[in-house]
Amino acid sequence: MILIVDFGSQTAHLIGRRLRQLGVAYQYVTPEEISTFSQENRSLELGAESISGLILSGGPASVYEDGAPMIPLGVLERGLPVLGICYGWQLMAKLLGGTVESAHKEYGPETIAFSNPTSFGLREKTCTVYMSHGDTVTVLPQGFEAVGQTKHVLNAAVVNSSQQQYGVQFHPEAAHTEKGLDLLEYFAETVCGESLTPLALNPEQIIADVREKVGSAHVLCAVSGGVDSTVAAFLIGKAIGAQLHPVYIESGLMRQGTREQVEHLFKEVVKAPLIVVEAQKQFMDALSGVTDPEQKRKTIGRLYVELFSQEAARLSDVTFLGQGTIYSDVIESKGSKHASAIKSHHNVGGLPADMKLQLLEPLRNYYKDEVREIGRLVGLSESVVMQHPFPGPGYAIRIRGEVTTKRLEQAKIADRIVLEEIGAAGLMERVFQCFPVMTGAYSTAVKGDGRAFSEVVAVRAYESDDVMTSQWAHLPYDVLAKISTRIVNEVPDVSRVVYDITTKPPATMEWE
Repeated sequence: MILIVDFGSQTAHLIGRRLRQLGVAYQYVTPEEISTFSQENRSLELGAESISGLILSGGPASVYEDGAPMIPLGVLERGLPVLGICYGWQLMAKLLGGTVESAHKEYGPETIAFSNPTSFGLREKTCTVYMSHGDTVTVLPQGFEAVGQTKHVLNAAVVNSSQQQYGVQFHPEAAHTEKGLDLLEYFAETVCGESLTPLALNPEQIIADVREKVGSAHVLCAVSGGVDSTVAAFLIGKAIGAQLHPVYIESGLMRQGTREQVEHLFKEVVKAPLIVVEAQKQFMDALSGVTDPEQKRKTIGRLYVELFSQEAARLSDVTFLGQGTIYSDVIESKGSKHASAIKSHHNVGGLPADMKLQLLEPLRNYYKDEVREIGRLVGLSESVVMQHPFPGPGYAIRIRGEVTTKRLEQAKIADRIVLEEIGAAGLMERVFQCFPVMTGAYSTAVKGDGRAFSEVVAVRAYESDDVMTSQWAHLPYDVLAKISTRIVNEVPDVSRVVYDITTKPPATMEWE
């Protein structure tokens, strides 16, 4: 197997996902764990498995800051092939005698030019890669050769052939990095000697795992109508039948028609009796005066759990709270030891510490595109698995600042306009997600020959597969013009519309 040392990158888990695609066995370890391995054991045997290579992931730290995660130099002197990615490459360079400096920062897509692409098993001399770094290796360790560079980073791809050590400043695991999977395949197969036997997703194993974990207990499952919670509930229902109790909380923060959609799904598709909890007033009261995004998400998470717990108390033998949590939710909520907390998802970091119900999250280690494929494999329709995501906290995190009745209504009208115009242009399948944001910024407008000082609405539409990286959607100007004209005319007290053209990284999908 290949050992992945996780230094806390937002995309570290994607490395294993790519190896799984290739059919390569892997295991994650922390820097602390690999530091304890026997220095005499050159093969780094882990249980019954022999390690064929190491991948050092990226991470949010700087190699020179106090407390930055480290590994012993001896780990790099075992004779094993090593691929360092971003922070992993910087750390490798530092340990081997190179120099790392805070130099030109790169966030998002960059073009890399290879002088010798075959060093990484590639044929293309240029391709687009995704960057997310503030530090750069400025002086190479002895024996390394630079074979790829971007406009600002000379040592963007390097190799020490005699030691089978490779370093890249970009993220080959990111979906938007061209030829990234080819690079990982070359490292696994050609350099590490792994045989590739791609593994298919196995929903039957997920169902069996749920059945074994739950036993005779009952599961109260949070559902929203979105693809994640629907697929999760469907899998749980397949595993435990009548022990499943799906619950939809009517928060007033979801899109119009969501409740009817959920009722239809659970009557006709999942075939489980749906419990609907009316809670619009409770959510608006709880959010009154709340402006901080983290506090807003945690407030919503706590209230959801309170309401679910109340429903669980009315039923018998409910032990588990089922959720459609996926890995992108987990990692942004600080899902690994050295990761940064980007934002507390209401179903992860927003949950209270004293929650009594046990979590049941059958999709926790999967990404959005994998969840969709799992849904297909168990027989869910394309209309269910390909619907656009909508966040669990709903419009609350698309309203910067306090959520008031007026601003909620503004957000709903603007959202309907965005969906109608993108749908009318036949572009819904092209974009992964599209929505407006009440920005909380104000600007001067002229309406009816009079001055108005009103809120700015931002529109965001992007393309993605797994939510870990994204590219903003290049919508036609005439579509953007229709959206803008309708929003400033139909949404009360709006001054202008702007279009968000930021990739992830550096931006997240949502504004909050």
